[in-house]
Amino acid sequence: MVAYLYRMPSGIPGDISRKENSVVETQILNSAAAFTAYGLVGKMSGGKFVPFAGGETAADAYGVLARPYPTNSGTDGLGTATPPTSGPGDCMRRGWMTVKLNGGATVAAGGQVYVRVAGAASGKPLGGFEGASDTTNTVAIAAVFTSAADADGNVEISFRN
Repeated sequence: MVAYLYRMPSGIPGDISRKENSVVETQILNSAAAFTAYGLVGKMSGGKFVPFAGGETAADAYGVLARPYPTNSGTDGLGTATPPTSGPGDCMRRGWMTVKLNGGATVAAGGQVYVRVAGAASGKPLGGFEGASDTTNTVAIAAVFTSAADADGNVEISFRN
């Protein structure tokens, strides 16, 4: 068993961290435009929930792809890093979720959340969360950080609360 001396890890990216008041809906995912990871912002396009492709605005942020839990399948639970490419998927419209903090910025409780909408790079996917604006490739969305990131770069956000 691991002993945590100072701080427990924040969680797993895409995991809804406070389930009581979070709003999650099932949406159909589009195999032609698949999410590469859980915990990324997506938009609605053609009646399906798809990842950002570049050039979106804050108004395009429909929700965040959530990990399915509990689940009936042993292949799509909390331990799986890659989401399904088609079929139903969980979309958090409002609530608290652990996400991966990209970009290396230091964040604190109440800090503004930014989402990458252009200029994807290694470790900075489109729809990924960042703690600082670069004025060109990120947009501020209706979310705040609830704490600092843990040692693995995971952090909890409050989305549209």
